[in-house]
Amino acid sequence: MSTTQPTVVEVRDAHKIYQRGGERLDVLQGVSLHVEQGEFLALMGSSGSGKTTLLNIIAGIDFPTSGTVVVNGRDISHFREDQLSAWRTRNIGYIFQSFNLVPVLTAYENVELPLLLLPLNRKRRHEQVMTALDLVGLTDRKDHFPRQLSGGQEQRAAIARALATDPPLVLGDEPTGDLDRVNAESVMHLVAGLCREFGKTFIVVTHDPKVASAATRVLHMDKGVLVAESGLPLAEEVRK
Repeated sequence: MSTTQPTVVEVRDAHKIYQRGGERLDVLQGVSLHVEQGEFLALMGSSGSGKTTLLNIIAGIDFPTSGTVVVNGRDISHFREDQLSAWRTRNIGYIFQSFNLVPVLTAYENVELPLLLLPLNRKRRHEQVMTALDLVGLTDRKDHFPRQLSGGQEQRAAIARALATDPPLVLGDEPTGDLDRVNAESVMHLVAGLCREFGKTFIVVTHDPKVASAATRVLHMDKGVLVAESGLPLAEEVRK
């Protein structure tokens, strides 16, 4: 990976500690991560390894107990919640496993939802919705409701919604978990193509090696520590 690409994500020595009764849970233990523009990074690991916690911290949904999280040049580690909400709208697209489409809205209206939070006129919103739908090959289904779409088409609509605000970073938490094998591979190849052709940066949490195989880089979480494909803790891998 060329070092000349702009940095989109820089996590430095992030810890996340939860207290449950008298028990202390060290969910993240000094995680550091560097992600460049155009990367498609897959995070793998067993349940409870900390990968979703890391994803949510990068998204500004959760806060690290200590450490620094810089996304698109902004240190979001100590943002107030109202600051984070406005920041997420412009900087983060999020793809959910269960699609999270609003059933009473068409594909077009679902994709338009995040744009309603931005100061855009109707003409500009329409242009961005149609651009996003075109990117995922769904313009001919724009007036269909979620129940009229296949699972793969629903997830494509969810990806279009995540892309509608043109965010520099798109995150997915098991985004193909509810899809069959053919649709899962199709969606991941779509994501890989968006990275190559448009410089979008994706970070995806997955259990599926087939999904991870579409990524440009794969990292593993193990008991709160980020490890490289070699199995070494990422900090040690970088020093080699």
